[in-house]
Amino acid sequence: MGQTFYLYRPILLYLPTGHPNAFVLSTQVLESNMYCTSLFKQRSMWVNGPLVVGAGPSGLAVAACLRSRGVPFVVLDRADCIASLWQNRTYDRLRLHLPKQFCQLPNLPFPEDFPQYPTKRQFVDYLESYARAFGIRPRFNEGVLSARYDETCGIWRVKTTAEVEYISQWLVVATGENAECVAPEIDGLERFPGVLLHASEYKSGEAYRGKKVLVVGCGNSGMEICLDLSLHGCFPTMVVRDSVHVLPREVFGKSTFEMAVAMTKLLPVWLVDMIFLCLTWVVLGNLEKHGLKRPKMGPFELKISQGKTPVLDTGTLEKIKTGDIKVVPGIKKFTHGKAEFVDGQILDVDVVVLATGYRSNVPSWLQESDFFSSDGLPKAPFPGGWKGKNGLYAVGFTGRGLSGSAFDAERTAEDIARIWTEKSKQAKSFMAGHRMCSSLQWRQ
Repeated sequence: MGQTFYLYRPILLYLPTGHPNAFVLSTQVLESNMYCTSLFKQRSMWVNGPLVVGAGPSGLAVAACLRSRGVPFVVLDRADCIASLWQNRTYDRLRLHLPKQFCQLPNLPFPEDFPQYPTKRQFVDYLESYARAFGIRPRFNEGVLSARYDETCGIWRVKTTAEVEYISQWLVVATGENAECVAPEIDGLERFPGVLLHASEYKSGEAYRGKKVLVVGCGNSGMEICLDLSLHGCFPTMVVRDSVHVLPREVFGKSTFEMAVAMTKLLPVWLVDMIFLCLTWVVLGNLEKHGLKRPKMGPFELKISQGKTPVLDTGTLEKIKTGDIKVVPGIKKFTHGKAEFVDGQILDVDVVVLATGYRSNVPSWLQESDFFSSDGLPKAPFPGGWKGKNGLYAVGFTGRGLSGSAFDAERTAEDIARIWTEKSKQAKSFMAGHRMCSSLQWRQ
């Protein structure tokens, strides 16, 4: 088998895209994903099916959908575990902010005994059981260095930190929108003498008990970190530079998100926004007097048009109202362990937590500019944005959470499976003809 592999490899490279012989060789000879090292300096691995980059929820979802359709695949991840963001870069008290039915991946619901808002540990357990259920075994500790489409051969060439070049007809990018931490440039921050960390490094307020902690950012993470700090005897101050929509997680015992989904099926978005802003006023009161100015555009219209997610309150607002959490405007500069704000306030600070979000890292390794923009997101808006050219796909870049990932995964797997099935039929037909031809020649 090894000798046959070495013989056919260069032949396969120069067959035109879609040529039935190419698929025959890849399925019949190279399906074991053997390494070739003796003829080439770098090890190469042929993937009989799509190559999926990323073993987070999005990567697992598309892998499971491929498995259910009988399509083989390989999943790569730079970390040493699945869902490394959830396992290694989130705080301890984290729970899903949406009801579990909106966060489950395709073909496997959450266990019935899980609460409506599963904990971080429960969600990770669910993902691990999901991977086991569909036989998904990612290749860990293999970060992608570069990926480019070979126009001549009609294949994707993906080089990794393991010094392997993977070759596939399909490339599925599932690294998500949160691959890299974002840190703002603030005058004097690099000289701050205290503890400085990103929200991805924060675990619990217990480590900072009695400290004055400045949390930069007022998204869901920033809000909940402030709450956690307050509950652990810290003195948190939250920087709110821009306007923000804060909604109650539940209204009269019903999930805000669930209600919004139901309403938007029947009513225009502007009317749904008006209803929820009124409900928010009733449940939470006037937030502007606490330093939380709301945007001019409604929360759901803003989410649809700009991808900005409203904050779902889990108890932080009550701490703000009681004064346990202070709210300040933008930072002007840091000097000698103090933070000066744009309104002239100056506060002593022991710890700074940057809850300033994440970004895609796709531009750093994918050599392609038609499908992905310079910020690493698909150019086409939802519900498009999952399929590019030349067998390139994106899963988990919709800005619509886990339900958006499931949407992308189903469509990506369905599209690949259709092409893969057609090529399988061509391959079987070619092999049958080849055997018949060989038999006739032998008899002659």
